[in-house]
Amino acid sequence: MLPDRASGILLHPSSLPGPHGIGELGPEAFAFVDYLVQAKQRRWQVLPLGPTGYADSPYASFSSFAGNPLLISIELLITAGDLQEGSIDPVPTAFAGQRVDYGAVIAWKFPVLRLAAARFQQHASPERIARYREFCEAQSEWLDDYALFMAIKNAFDQRAKLEGAPSSVWSEYWDRDIATRQPLAMEKWREICKHEIELHKIWQFFFIEQWSHLKAYANERGIQIIGDLPIYVAMDSADVWASPKAFCLDEEGKPRLVAGVPPDYFSETGQRWGNPVYNWDQMQQDDFRWWIRRFQGTRALVDIIRVDHFRGFEAGWSIPANEPTAIHGSWVKAPGVELFREVYSQLGVLPILAEDLGLITPEVEHLRDANQFPGMRVLQFAFESGPGPNNHFLPHNYVPNCVAYTGTHDNDTTLGWYASRSKKQHDFLREYLGFEPQDVAWDMIRLAMASVARLAIVPMQDVLRLGTEARMNLPASQRGNWAWRMSADYAHNDSAHHLAKMVQLYDRQ
Repeated sequence: MLPDRASGILLHPSSLPGPHGIGELGPEAFAFVDYLVQAKQRRWQVLPLGPTGYADSPYASFSSFAGNPLLISIELLITAGDLQEGSIDPVPTAFAGQRVDYGAVIAWKFPVLRLAAARFQQHASPERIARYREFCEAQSEWLDDYALFMAIKNAFDQRAKLEGAPSSVWSEYWDRDIATRQPLAMEKWREICKHEIELHKIWQFFFIEQWSHLKAYANERGIQIIGDLPIYVAMDSADVWASPKAFCLDEEGKPRLVAGVPPDYFSETGQRWGNPVYNWDQMQQDDFRWWIRRFQGTRALVDIIRVDHFRGFEAGWSIPANEPTAIHGSWVKAPGVELFREVYSQLGVLPILAEDLGLITPEVEHLRDANQFPGMRVLQFAFESGPGPNNHFLPHNYVPNCVAYTGTHDNDTTLGWYASRSKKQHDFLREYLGFEPQDVAWDMIRLAMASVARLAIVPMQDVLRLGTEARMNLPASQRGNWAWRMSADYAHNDSAHHLAKMVQLYDRQ
């Protein structure tokens, strides 16, 4: 249950401005918190924070516990003494653009992070080394497997490149003894990769050190961070490799069934995400220990958890792994009632938002409402069909315990959305507003802010009145996503002032 009226901004840290080709957790992130304070926003929503894998998607991470090393701030590493400015290669000129070139960023930044890790080992103060050792011990349950996975993955990725292999996913390309975690193989690879293992642990320490300072800075100024917990994890992840019994895999460690959604608003053939689906029977046998750890780990990083694809806790769309699209799948029941009962028993009541978009059944609504989880209302969807009591995306049909969005990371920007709508939809929006929209992004922001929804979240692209060029993700596509970056002059207008006035006018203080 949402306690009071508030509003916030959706912006992933990778979209922050800065000199190093991708947004970071350094000065620009702290400056964005200052902007939120000026705009009287009390929530900052981010996407999953894990290390990005396939297609650079934060929803296809190498770990659901780890942080993304690409977000580590170079400036803060220099301030901490982990880097010397003269030791860093010049920043590529391409980094000045408004898009993240992930290939170029990876090629430039990881060598810099290696230098920082080496200097940390040699020159960090005894107190900081002690904090690092404490971190490794406290997080060992996931960190040891993650660091080993990444170290082994690096070795096999190099082999895959030399041999021209189409895939280096652990279940397809690793030697069978280490893919199946045989004890002797595990011992051998820990010794072979001991230096690389330490490197990944240090990067995670850097990430959590910087993220914790940023989160504390936001919290001290009255801003809570909403973080994403994707219901599924990537096949190519330490999660699946370390806990294969929790997933529907065959004897070779390959998925028998993969996740997705049936044909919907975003795609006529549905979305075949490719994530392995859960072996719920196995998970129930140990009281959902894997999920308990995951909720606990996410809660340690953020103030409020947004569960992506919440409906998967009631039933998930399972697709035979050999199917090329999501058309020929089926709904498989999930024990959501039992899972959340166990979560609350072990962790207490958690602040959770439910992403309840897509094909939502009465059973999904019951699971959401029985736990008093706020659902989502997306204004763009409100004008895809006509008026009526069944169009629950229209503001007059909202309930207070929900989150109003102009759009999400999967939607076009409001400006881009409006430009692609039909005359009929334009007419409906005009009639609903009572006037011809002249500033449609801010007209929609006003609708969200004025609604009875206790929380209103606006993508930063809509605050800045940006078009389709600033879209974050196009579902069912594999290229050009997750790359938008905000211009450094984003605060040099009246947007913070106008947002603050709306907060006051619509009692979201």
